[in-house]
Amino acid sequence: MLKLAILGFLYDRPLHGYELRRHLAALTGHVRPISDGTLYPAIKRLESDGLLVRETEPGTAAAPRHTLHLTAAGRTALLDRLREPERLDISDENRWFTLLAFLRHLDRPADQAAVLRRRLAFLAEPASFFYEGERPVGAEEFADPFRRGLLLIARATTEAELAWLNSTLADLAGADPQHPAAN
Repeated sequence: MLKLAILGFLYDRPLHGYELRRHLAALTGHVRPISDGTLYPAIKRLESDGLLVRETEPGTAAAPRHTLHLTAAGRTALLDRLREPERLDISDENRWFTLLAFLRHLDRPADQAAVLRRRLAFLAEPASFFYEGERPVGAEEFADPFRRGLLLIARATTEAELAWLNSTLADLAGADPQHPAAN
């Protein structure tokens, strides 16, 4: 998730490490705070892999600043990851939101739609936070108001996402008549 977010933000424009950290915190910080001990080793790995480069710029009043730039290989890696996300990128809500934040970088509506259809298929699978054997337990089956509330909130969120997915797939199909997105 961190690699995807770093590549996604740098695809938009070069950033200083501090700016990148701020953007990452805004996207994922409520779920997983990003510490320097996590961010800077990830940046170094991406740099070692040739996916980004650091350029030194003179500081206005302080020491020189390092700006991070995505390389051509970094752009390709991001687009490949967006086009063919891992299963966890589709099923894990936090990873899904990170993927969704950068899906606009795929320039073909059919490619965007293919990813959305994978999420749609995942959401169509019966699921719950609680099971009796293999059977998912629904909200209405709980007397416990907290578990019932958890399941009702999850259901409402899923219904809202399904409506958005179907609407967006229809829009993408209309945007690219050469590559029907809703099929």
